[in-house]
Amino acid sequence: MSMSETLELVSENRSFGGRHQRYRHYSRALDCDMIFAVYLPPQAEDSRVPLLWWLSGLTCNDENFMQKAGAQRLAAELGVAIICPDTSPRGTNVPGEHDSFDLGSGAGFYVNATQAPWKAHYRMYDYIVEELPSVVRLHFPVNGRESISGHSMGGHGALMLALRHPGRFRSVSAFSPVVNPMECPWGQNAFRHYLGEDKSRWRPYDACELVANGASRQRLFIDQGEADNFLDEQLKPGHLEAVCEAHDHPLTLRRQPGYDHSYFFIASFIEDHLRYHAEHLYK
Repeated sequence: MSMSETLELVSENRSFGGRHQRYRHYSRALDCDMIFAVYLPPQAEDSRVPLLWWLSGLTCNDENFMQKAGAQRLAAELGVAIICPDTSPRGTNVPGEHDSFDLGSGAGFYVNATQAPWKAHYRMYDYIVEELPSVVRLHFPVNGRESISGHSMGGHGALMLALRHPGRFRSVSAFSPVVNPMECPWGQNAFRHYLGEDKSRWRPYDACELVANGASRQRLFIDQGEADNFLDEQLKPGHLEAVCEAHDHPLTLRRQPGYDHSYFFIASFIEDHLRYHAEHLYK
């Protein structure tokens, strides 16, 4: 068994009859140690269960969703495992990786960097698409049925990955996603540093571009708070709504009055998302 496939248990907690566990492993894709979290529902004691991937947003790691979203009770009832990866490589000492919240540490944007000094470690796309799934399949009782969701930068990741891999995820949803990173400051800053100035390299990582190019017909389910401080400058859900309408792409976009960008918002509607994914995972 390779180093990438060897797991070190960091912590474990019982939760609603299941288990919340954190593991450390060496990632070949990122060339550093990574920590991820998994919630295994009680059904996983006796059988293989479906899996929901959760991708977190800027400044977050594997702990935010597991501690703040309140997802374990319903995941235990539905028999769905949840995997929470970290949001970037850690401890790589890339120059500048700790200088701002929207670039580097905690801000991998789920892309494969092609520019120095980032390209040696910042390959989160390969980590999420290939390496971590192989580790999960090897070590945990999952049955191959997968869905994906995320928040903010992680919502961008969830939409982008589902659109780029038709048929892999039975359903996709997002909270407050960055839907058009090519047209917002967070995305432009990250893409310029990670991918260079050639915007043709940006398009495969932009949900609006992927919908416009017909990458997939998978339905997108999104909740967006109308009191979100980042709504107009960074998130721009109207861009995705317009491109989906223009290309007849199935989209459910719910605007929630009074809700902001926080985990209070996520916790308020996570039940809807978990039931939505469970319906597709068990269909």
